[in-house]
Amino acid sequence: MEKAIGALSAILVLIVGLTALFSYFVMLLWNGCLVPAVGVNEISWLQAWGIAILCSILFKSTSVGKS
Repeated sequence: MEKAIGALSAILVLIVGLTALFSYFVMLLWNGCLVPAVGVNEISWLQAWGIAILCSILFKSTSVGKS
């Protein structure tokens, strides 16, 4: 039971870490490309994390295969 809890917590930390890293690149792209080109406001890292989560919810790929 303790190994399962440890593995689950390690997976959770890995997922949060990867989404944090991904959101950092979203922030860099937004602030580096969109701000100069379009003139929108810069975003913070936490706002980029929200945008990344929102995009993953909205644009999730759903493939329906034949069974």
